[in-house]
Amino acid sequence: MIILPAIDIHQGQCVRLVQGDYATASKVAADPLETAKKFESDGASWIHMVDLDGAKEGRPVNTDIYTNVAKHTNLKVEVGGGIRSLDTIAAYLDMGITRVILGSAALKNPKLVSDAVEKFGSEKIVVGIDAKNGLVATEGWLETSDVNYITLANQMIAVGVKYFIFTDISKDGTLSGISAVQLSTLASATNGKCSIIASGGVHTMDDIIACKNLGLYGTICGKSIYQGTLNLKEAIEYAEKD
Repeated sequence: MIILPAIDIHQGQCVRLVQGDYATASKVAADPLETAKKFESDGASWIHMVDLDGAKEGRPVNTDIYTNVAKHTNLKVEVGGGIRSLDTIAAYLDMGITRVILGSAALKNPKLVSDAVEKFGSEKIVVGIDAKNGLVATEGWLETSDVNYITLANQMIAVGVKYFIFTDISKDGTLSGISAVQLSTLASATNGKCSIIASGGVHTMDDIIACKNLGLYGTICGKSIYQGTLNLKEAIEYAEKD
């Protein structure tokens, strides 16, 4: 299992939100690049980065920050937030981003997802499924649909998506533990046809152990690292061992 430390960017700053509420944004680190370098020194091979401004505006806003990390570290950079076109995906990949996240587009423009998988390959595309009470939320979590997260996952698998990030919004930024039941349900419902990354609620090593026991592909850790309830180096060592 891989561990993906997270950096969320709002107005150029490294922040964390609680349950996706922009009003709760709090600065957690001084400099995105230096933070990424620290993650790398702790053994991370991936980093998960989100353009919170882009998610709200529907277009990339903080691009330079992500491409700077890709250029000046050896980390594989996964980026989401405001990615709504093939041109944007191509631009990110050309600038050294390893994998792009399509969130709102998966629900609102599924053809974009299928076209992206066909054009760039399934290894370059990850679909972010963010849910409130099991229903998919979009537009930086400002809108909630009537589509169940399992339904959307199976629709995306049908068009060739291999990677998913599942976030239980009620858990995000709360340090209250992973959403084990929903993650387990997703894993069972998709029957091993995809690689699932857990996001939201990670607090301690117990959550890393739980994710590994669920057979997940990856786990995203944010607030737990910044607040010191999870040791990133220890988490990576555990996650990667056989």
